[in-house]
Amino acid sequence: MSAAELFADADNARTARLVTAAGLKDALARLPDAARRHAEASGFEGAASQVVILPVGAGVDALVGAGQGSSAFEFAGAAMALPEGGWALEDLPEGIDPTEAAIAFLLGSYQFTRYKSPRRAPATLAAPEGCDVEEAARVARGARLTRDLVNTPAGDMLPSNLEAVMRDLGEVHGASVTSIVGDDLLAQNYPMIHAVGRAADDAPRLIEMEWGDESHPRLALVGKGVCFDSGGLDIKPANGMLLMKKDMGGAANVLGLAEMIMSAKLPVRLHVLIPAVENAISGNAFRPGDILKSRKGLTVEIGNTDAEGRLVLADAITKAAESGPDLLIDMATLTGAARVALGPELAPVYTEVEGLAEALQAEGKACDDLIWPMPLHGGYDVWMESEIADLSNTSSAPFAGSVTAALFLRRFARDAKAWAHFDIFAWNPSSRPGKPAGGEMLGARALYRVLKQRYGG
Repeated sequence: MSAAELFADADNARTARLVTAAGLKDALARLPDAARRHAEASGFEGAASQVVILPVGAGVDALVGAGQGSSAFEFAGAAMALPEGGWALEDLPEGIDPTEAAIAFLLGSYQFTRYKSPRRAPATLAAPEGCDVEEAARVARGARLTRDLVNTPAGDMLPSNLEAVMRDLGEVHGASVTSIVGDDLLAQNYPMIHAVGRAADDAPRLIEMEWGDESHPRLALVGKGVCFDSGGLDIKPANGMLLMKKDMGGAANVLGLAEMIMSAKLPVRLHVLIPAVENAISGNAFRPGDILKSRKGLTVEIGNTDAEGRLVLADAITKAAESGPDLLIDMATLTGAARVALGPELAPVYTEVEGLAEALQAEGKACDDLIWPMPLHGGYDVWMESEIADLSNTSSAPFAGSVTAALFLRRFARDAKAWAHFDIFAWNPSSRPGKPAGGEMLGARALYRVLKQRYGG
């Protein structure tokens, strides 16, 4: 959707005044007596995304709670709480950027409607003064794309479907998209992508997209595209499979990020790589104890077929590094251990690039897309050793599962000039203002802000 389609006409918009919990007393005192009594009787306290519609003559049409006023997402839930129609926000809390306020509101209006009609039309926002409407629209489009992809069940989002999405995205932005499918992966030396996906009816593939001026710095984005993960022969229990449609959340985040980058026309040569597979079970499924050869030439002993994401990423990262990118980023729903460590709201990042983790953390705080740096502690490398191969895809110790997964990937990223790995959840277990339950862009909005700084967009 264009910016014009996303935003309301300011001339015909009603007005909603933002009120923080700390500013409640002063805000109520500004109202006429009847309106103040109505707000008090309605229990309005300025809580995050709390809404009260005021009577005619109040000087403002509604009050919207902004909570502590520390994030635009605190009032983003108003998009589904205010009545349908156009609304203008006044009294943005101090420190809230107007563009970020618009992004949060647009994401607060998100509903996944592929299989079910929307429960209501959201309120629309008149662009706040000082808002970059094109920027807000592109970030919202990217995040909505990510959410839609993660929310789509695997039956409609298998490797071939994911390829179709990439081709559509490439066509919109004038990018070239190619794929290597099925046994051609073996012929072109992507043996681990092939091994993980060969048991599925929908063939495994490496999908690549190239965009931008070849003279610009090369930026490689790799996204884990495990479209459904049964666990393979080391099969997951039933409750462990319920959310495995989201195991392509890394790919979904990368594609949403690519939408932002291409829409903003950042001066980069963008290279997107998605190893897309279904980790299924059949007579030719790869087995525990198998030795796989990787594109890099390293051999990998399979300690568990449910640690498959790192295998497909390894071949794709190796390919990405061969082109000598200025920066290589991978994003993956890689380990449950990352969720145990940080929960669903923080995006763990692993990098040894000086200043990158700090920049990500600062930009994540600025846009409420929180990043937490994690250690690439080399002392744990020994846990990935194998007696009969160059390394194992599982650790010999029951500790630091997210760290050891990152160390596994580092073996394949050593040729990159600069590399960072995100071990994300890509899912909201419950709804929060602006962040409904379901698929989520996690870490990519912060990363986009850092990329704009790095490449001067």
